[in-house]
Amino acid sequence: MHGIDMKPTERFSTRVEVYRRYRPGYPEEIAGLLERECGLTQTVMIADVAAGTGLLSEIFLERGYAVDAIEPNASMRAACETLCERWPRLRCSDGTAEATGLPDRSADLITVAQAMHWFDLARTRKEFARVLRPGGWCAVIYNHRRMGGDGFHDGYEQILREFGGDYLAVQERHMTPEKLAAFFAPSVAKEAVFPNAQRLTLEGLEGRIVSSSYMPQAGEVRYVTMREAIERLFEKNERDGVVTIEYECSVVYGQLSTR
Repeated sequence: MHGIDMKPTERFSTRVEVYRRYRPGYPEEIAGLLERECGLTQTVMIADVAAGTGLLSEIFLERGYAVDAIEPNASMRAACETLCERWPRLRCSDGTAEATGLPDRSADLITVAQAMHWFDLARTRKEFARVLRPGGWCAVIYNHRRMGGDGFHDGYEQILREFGGDYLAVQERHMTPEKLAAFFAPSVAKEAVFPNAQRLTLEGLEGRIVSSSYMPQAGEVRYVTMREAIERLFEKNERDGVVTIEYECSVVYGQLSTR
């Protein structure tokens, strides 16, 4: 099932391992940016909402911060919990953006990576205002994949459009500058953009594509045909056994009024 009506919290239940292995990470420069702009110190508490397998949480844990990773999907949360042995300042909890389960005024920074488009924004705004301490910050982060401009990226996009069950419907949900501005209002958010990229083997390219919730998985209708298309794309564009997916990583950040 890949319909847009599937619960957002259930969309990745069967894709946890490919998500963990093949989704792009986030540039470590994000942590440096937020340290400078938000005045982060080692005493702050960061709440990473819709944390998934912990891809974003890790860049803060590596700098010694305490992170509350909030994730509603049990399978994704279990993958995130495997990081706790390495990072004792990580705590994983069941919760949603609209009902995090965190105490009032318990976080100094709330981060959301690659998930804001699934939230009820009005309820999320109210919940974040409750959880943040006065003067607290929020950062909304997206890896925006290059959509075209060369043979490889054009071909990648074509595969998603041809085989992605509700790909276009999901794209329509994505955050716009207007939605983000309304979320942060009356504060005015800033944006920083960092280059990001993945160098992938054929196995990695297939894993990256299948990590998207709208794409066929092994055993499903059209999976074999899709895999053949992926192989053709790879063979046509690989250099030294890899292809490169380019991204722009956008960080929109600002203080949220706790009104």
